[in-house]
Amino acid sequence: MEFDLSKRHCFYFNETTKIPHGSYNEKALSDYIVEFAKAHNLKYMQDDMWNVIVYKPASVGYESAEPLIIQAHIDMVCEKNKDSNHNFETDSLQLYVEDGWLKAKGTTLGADDCAGAAYMLAILEDDTLAHPALECIFTVQEEVGLFGAMNLKAEDISAHRMISLDGGGEVSTLLSSAGGCRADISKKLEWEDNTDACYRVAVRGLFGGHSGGEIHKEKGNANVLVARILKEAQVNGCDIQLINFNGGLKDNAIPREADMVFASNTNVEELKKSLFNTENDIKIELEFSDAGFHMEFEPVETESKKLTQAVSDAILDYAMLMPNGFMHRSMAIEGLTLTSLNLGVVEMDEERISFHVSIRSAIESGIDHLVRQLELLAKHLGFAIETGARYPGWNYSEVSGMRDIYDEVVQELYGKPLVKLAAHGGCECGVFKALVNDMDIISVGPVSKDIHTPDESLDLASFDRTYTILRNIVSRCK
Repeated sequence: MEFDLSKRHCFYFNETTKIPHGSYNEKALSDYIVEFAKAHNLKYMQDDMWNVIVYKPASVGYESAEPLIIQAHIDMVCEKNKDSNHNFETDSLQLYVEDGWLKAKGTTLGADDCAGAAYMLAILEDDTLAHPALECIFTVQEEVGLFGAMNLKAEDISAHRMISLDGGGEVSTLLSSAGGCRADISKKLEWEDNTDACYRVAVRGLFGGHSGGEIHKEKGNANVLVARILKEAQVNGCDIQLINFNGGLKDNAIPREADMVFASNTNVEELKKSLFNTENDIKIELEFSDAGFHMEFEPVETESKKLTQAVSDAILDYAMLMPNGFMHRSMAIEGLTLTSLNLGVVEMDEERISFHVSIRSAIESGIDHLVRQLELLAKHLGFAIETGARYPGWNYSEVSGMRDIYDEVVQELYGKPLVKLAAHGGCECGVFKALVNDMDIISVGPVSKDIHTPDESLDLASFDRTYTILRNIVSRCK
């Protein structure tokens, strides 16, 4: 299948790929949308973050219908292959088609979510489509924390129903998403002289994964496991004083690897016995969820300094005692994780150790409860804690008129029911639900794969079919 620029949604997607629009660099694309609105005599609003809302009056016969939001974000994740010299600040993407899939040479494609932006531009210029009053919202900085959507004001929108175009799957829609926040937990370090032997313990072989979509699979957390290994050795009578602790790369990724360096005056054979006994216990526990888990242990060069016993104990105790992983499941949606948290990153320098934690829940009180637990534990063990980057969740609603319309369209076009999905990750739908409490939301989007990677691909046939679905939904919003 070819990328046919005579189709207006294809034309506008191609236009977006000519304009650099990575997160924090959306102004040029935002200005393009403003110029589009001016050229089509449409009212618009552009805020100080470069979000744009374009307003289109209702078609004849739809004047009394409830307004409708259609929404997509215009920033993209900028990733490229090592051999690519693409400059995301200045260069257009180089598109090509392979077996019906649209791709960009050596880089991410940005179909997440400029496929949705292209749909909106095509609908805004289409005077043949019957529709209620439209509020087409183009948001920024979604990929780095939903910051654009969080900057919107309730007074700038009047609709109580919404189509998010940041969904995927063509015949599937989201039912809910998690809210969340980040907790940064830290402790000032105190050191003393060391003459004891030093060792390194490392956790390796874990699968890892996204802390939203993978947290319920009982995967091992390398930061938690390496702390457990040393704490259990200490409980078994071994002398343990930490020198270094580092693990994980991102707070929203389940860490695959972690390392600890420590000093000990315990006989090395006794020490190894305890460490490898705990390793064996963990291997049995993770046999069906993280079978590759293993521990590395080796002597290292003796360090001249080690943490004081009190500080070392507090670090191990916090990592052992803090809640982590899957917490609660939804009783309304089978298989949906409701609440979780993830000790994603531990980093340490000479002055301070820091734990970076991602907390998620579709219910605000679920986030609050976990934050309080972390705060109480921090108070008892002498840590400081700060929370930030909080975003709201979108809890499941059993009744949805928009979902009924989508289901009706899919039944007519495909002869099968709409697939209904729930997500434990965050999305902008939660922000809009917080702005308008009774907002009725569906998500719509074409089939794509390998998003956020240079292998990102958009199924062109699905891109066409999903536009037909979207037009059908919009025209039925009477």
